[in-house]
Amino acid sequence: MICGYLLARAGIDVVVLEKHADFLRDFRGDTVHPSTLEVIWELGLLEDFLALPHQEVRRLHAEIGDRQFTVGDFTHLPTHCKFIALMPQWDLLNFFAAKAKRFPNFRLLMSTRAAALIEEQGEVAGLHAGSPDGEMNVRADLVIGADGRHSTVREAAGLVPQEFGVPIDVIWLRLPRRQTDPTEPVARFGAGRFFVMLYRGDYWQCALVVPKGGFEAIRREGIERFRARLASIAGFAADRVGTIESFEDVSLLTVTVNRLRHWAKPGLLCIGDAAHAMSPVGGVGINIAVQDAVATANILWRPLARGRPTLEELNRVQRRRGFPARLTQAAQSAIQKNILAPTLQAQGELKPPPFVKLLDGIPALQRIPARLVGIGVRPEHVSRELLRANPASP
Repeated sequence: MICGYLLARAGIDVVVLEKHADFLRDFRGDTVHPSTLEVIWELGLLEDFLALPHQEVRRLHAEIGDRQFTVGDFTHLPTHCKFIALMPQWDLLNFFAAKAKRFPNFRLLMSTRAAALIEEQGEVAGLHAGSPDGEMNVRADLVIGADGRHSTVREAAGLVPQEFGVPIDVIWLRLPRRQTDPTEPVARFGAGRFFVMLYRGDYWQCALVVPKGGFEAIRREGIERFRARLASIAGFAADRVGTIESFEDVSLLTVTVNRLRHWAKPGLLCIGDAAHAMSPVGGVGINIAVQDAVATANILWRPLARGRPTLEELNRVQRRRGFPARLTQAAQSAIQKNILAPTLQAQGELKPPPFVKLLDGIPALQRIPARLVGIGVRPEHVSRELLRANPASP
């Protein structure tokens, strides 16, 4: 959506396909990090964006046993927004869809599913799609596969990602919030347990991390055992786990970390999770995808204005964004292997590791994880040339 907005703003004809009738899917990436907020500021849209309902996170905390430690502080970041905005992803998508529709060269087709690629003389020339009005062909100088970790476009192109082992899965759920509750997010570590709570206004969005493939065993144990498991790690919210009436009230995220060796072929480019699926560690996936989108628009708007980009021009996107993707995945894998997996296997009392005590005791050090999470590796900025490319547009 954001790549489509940027290209349309630069005067490129854009069609965005969305297979659902709306964007209302729960338990998606709802953290908008300072790097993404900076892009929105560069586009002159920040005031409108922050007028939408959201919560702001300025510090990250970890609870180990009965002690709380501050491990990240966003208030010193060199960005206009020194916080993470918590906002449902459907609000973010609807916001950019509404802004993009002001451009006459932008079309958003809802309830339209990409089915197969149109290939001519070894190059992708568009795609076949299905909609409530029947089948259609969308011909294009470039097809961008930004359709997630289970990408239809990627599969149709015959691009197969390399898979990296992941020791965890995540169970998403909601718990009610009370007026006396705190508002900042908390990550709770306990022997055999790891639980994250994100303040969402009138409820808590919660993530229970479990060993890879462990959800089926939890289901077999029954809902009462599951509620007891939650109560043991939910802290002040332990008395609300009864609101989880059945396993229909939770959602399983099967964590995948993978990466394409080649993101492009003639006429086609994959970005975001279609090119490199991220772990939920740090909540950076949506923001890495936005950075990909900005880089794609910066690099390709001029070639697209001329016609069909060359494969060499498409490969420039991977050369720009491949390193940040690899480094971020490596950091996530290290955290999964060295922190989360041992926590889930631990028994008895869990003691805070020295680096957590160090971060909590020296506030200046809290800026380091905040920068890695909030800004990341090689943040992208909308090019001034793109912003000036189509001054007659609204």
